[in-house]
Amino acid sequence: MNDVRVPILMYHAVSDRPNEATRALSVTPKAFAGQMAAIAGRGLTPVTTAELAAHWRSGRPLPARPVLVTFDDGYEGVHRHALPVLAAHGFPATVFVSTGWLRGPHDNGGALDTMLDWDQVRELAGAGVEIGGHSHSHPQLDRLDEDRLRSELILCKEIVSDLLGTVPASFAYPYGYSSRRVREAVRETGYAQALAVGNGLARRAQGPYALRRVTVRRSTSAADFARLVEGRSLARVFARDRALTKGYAVVRRARQAARPTGRPRD
Repeated sequence: MNDVRVPILMYHAVSDRPNEATRALSVTPKAFAGQMAAIAGRGLTPVTTAELAAHWRSGRPLPARPVLVTFDDGYEGVHRHALPVLAAHGFPATVFVSTGWLRGPHDNGGALDTMLDWDQVRELAGAGVEIGGHSHSHPQLDRLDEDRLRSELILCKEIVSDLLGTVPASFAYPYGYSSRRVREAVRETGYAQALAVGNGLARRAQGPYALRRVTVRRSTSAADFARLVEGRSLARVFARDRALTKGYAVVRRARQAARPTGRPRD
């Protein structure tokens, strides 16, 4: 069971009327409800990120047919639309919040759409949703200098801890970008595990700080969703993503090479 491959679903906004910045990575409330019904109908067992990592660290077997439901950023529709569906099925989930984007005392005005406020975050936590960290202002962490990187990680952790009374155990890299240096900083900040993207199934062998996820978006059909949760034909589902990722990786490397020589970034 320790070599089991686990689908970790990555959601963002759940909304009928997302703005243009979040539309492609959003899902409608109707689609989300159908996807959760599909999970229930297939006999899958949702677990939180912390639970998955704890099972793999201890070597204890996972529940039958595990799956994770995760949300990035902290959009308001997670509380309005997703929480009632999750509660109806008795499903746990993990929400990774960018603390500077949430409505409230630490809002830095950088949010892309309507975000959760802290009362809603507390209600999610009270309903059994794990609240994880997603940085403070959602930068590309692997492009930050050491001081800014540490600030993003520590500030996020401290704000969640102060406002919820519990220390976040899990982290998700903004945009999915990390590096050895970033992963080490996440570990040293006290997060016990972290999620990337990769559009592949998570495995224990990936290590606790580079677990892969699969993207669920507005264009994900019912047939594609079935493939995601069953781990079938992922290369076909994400063929276009992988081509775009390779192209952008070249651009990012070129930009990195053009930066002034200084402190090592990896």
